Amino acid sequence: MNDFLRNNFYSFKEEIEDIAIKCGRDYKSIKVVAVSKNFPSKYIQTLYECGQRDFGENRAQEMINKYEELNGYDINWHFIGTIQTNKIRRIVQMADYIHSVWRLKEIEEIQKRAESINKIQKIFLEVNVSGEETKAGLKPSEVEDFVTEVMELNSFGNIEIIGLMTMAPYTNDENILRKTFSDLRQIKDKLQSRYDTIRELSMGMSNDYKIAIEEGATYLRIGTRLFGERKYN
Repeated sequence: MNDFLRNNFYSFKEEIEDIAIKCGRDYKSIKVVAVSKNFPSKYIQTLYECGQRDFGENRAQEMINKYEELNGYDINWHFIGTIQTNKIRRIVQMADYIHSVWRLKEIEEIQKRAESINKIQKIFLEVNVSGEETKAGLKPSEVEDFVTEVMELNSFGNIEIIGLMTMAPYTNDENILRKTFSDLRQIKDKLQSRYDTIRELSMGMSNDYKIAIEEGATYLRIGTRLFGERKYN
């Protein structure tokens, strides 16, 4: 298994470098978040030994378990799943980045918890670009007003909005994928002209990362391509 993971890791790094070069981007501007959901800590350790430092989890309890098991590793933890308000205290204690924020009550609770431990919590705002009812996130038309409200209330000094996040529809239609990522980039560009800290794009997963890179992704959330197919109980 270690050889499988190492081969996946190195081949993937080469692949994203090739994609970046072909579309005129600096591959160093693209950060890979290895999504270790449902995989044991020893898999994380293997990729860590290869040089990977950013790991993402969808569930708070699974992140808690791995955070404790891997105490002492200088890992950047990313929480990328649905946020339960009663879990925010622990998420803020562990996560360097939270990718899935889109409600004001989440912002308020993150601020409260981050302030209590004197931390600046970096977050992405989740945007439901595709409009799918099964997906969470702000509507594209809501993003600008939401950001203005958060930025200008002056009540959230322990939160830094660094970018936007989206999940594209699960489809092989490249036109749909490209439009989803392009639309998010355009929203980000408009916001960045007002708020310079909003410069990152968390978009692209194992099935669509090539198009995401071409459309400006700076954080890729990659699970299957690195760890293999998940086994669900």
